[in-house]
Amino acid sequence: MANNAGTSGATDYVAAFTPTFDIDSQDACLVLVDLQYATGSPDHGLGAKLAREGRAAESVYRFERIASTVLPNVQRLLEAFREKNLRVLYFTYGAETQDYSDLGPMMKELCRGTLNRVGTREHEIIDEIKPVGDERVVNKLTPSGFTASPADLILRAYNTNTLIFAGVSTNMCVEHTLRDAADRGYQCILVEDACGADSQEMHDATLRVIPRLYGQVLSTDDVLAAIAGA
Repeated sequence: MANNAGTSGATDYVAAFTPTFDIDSQDACLVLVDLQYATGSPDHGLGAKLAREGRAAESVYRFERIASTVLPNVQRLLEAFREKNLRVLYFTYGAETQDYSDLGPMMKELCRGTLNRVGTREHEIIDEIKPVGDERVVNKLTPSGFTASPADLILRAYNTNTLIFAGVSTNMCVEHTLRDAADRGYQCILVEDACGADSQEMHDATLRVIPRLYGQVLSTDDVLAAIAGA
């Protein structure tokens, strides 16, 4: 269905060894990473903080991409997965205590500065793509969804083999979670136009890295066509 280069066009001697595979919808799961108000909305969390500091211009690319590209494509993916009753797993991140004391130093100040803790609006998944029914939400305290969560156990219980990733930020939590999933033997796909980062350069850097053993880089249209034909 896809070649090793992915949509980024990256080809090199390592990418040549990357396994290729077709999507089997019966063992696939859509994995949505950190699509929360904390860092996904210009009016909350990070966006509001930067606006107060007179630095809103620094996040224009991020929030415009999320609104114009990421959320519409995630909605398309969700519609297709739900229509076929396929698995969907959401990751969120943020403190589970009021004082952020359950977070390590790498995440604590980011979450504190963006008010990202359970129970706040910032911690919530963006309304347009909220989970429905039995779609599972796993909160994480680290950038990777596999470091300290039951995600692997849940996905094994689902008999999942292929993980299809979308969300933010491409070069941070999405990439980290995908790499850890690949280490655990999952077939991984990054949906490049359903992910976003702080800049095009950061986003593109991940698109170059993932096809080097970790997985495939596909578009939303590619994934939808595969799901429709599976």
